[in-house]
Amino acid sequence: MKPRQLAIVALMTVLMPTASAVFAADAALGKAAAGRDRVVFQVNEDDSRKWNTVLANINNVQEELGRVEVSVVVIGPGLGMLKADALTANKVQDAMSTGVRFVACGNSMTAQHLTKDDMIDGIAYAKAGYVEVMRLQQQGYAYVRP
Repeated sequence: MKPRQLAIVALMTVLMPTASAVFAADAALGKAAAGRDRVVFQVNEDDSRKWNTVLANINNVQEELGRVEVSVVVIGPGLGMLKADALTANKVQDAMSTGVRFVACGNSMTAQHLTKDDMIDGIAYAKAGYVEVMRLQQQGYAYVRP
């Protein structure tokens, strides 16, 4: 091995454990900053059975872990379940009353010609749902796609 290659290998040997520790520390800080567990559910299906399952899963997580920050990011066809006239509207509102945050994808709303007036009061909005999922994961949220 040439001296330059040897130096690069030696440097990588020193830096790799440090980089791993930094990434682990960042993830731990995301959770520690909140002082509790965090989970983001991604839903992109317009199926009331799937939504009932998601809402039941959220309830199970809350019962098991107590105080949990829960966000549900809704993309594409799943937006139908966040409409004010949806069959699931009352259950979504019940979940919101326990602190669950529902986020509608703005790009999907535009594509489906939906406005905030069409949606359940109190939900949040993100320009791009998948970007919101990424941001939440970077903040230490566990990702679940039922």
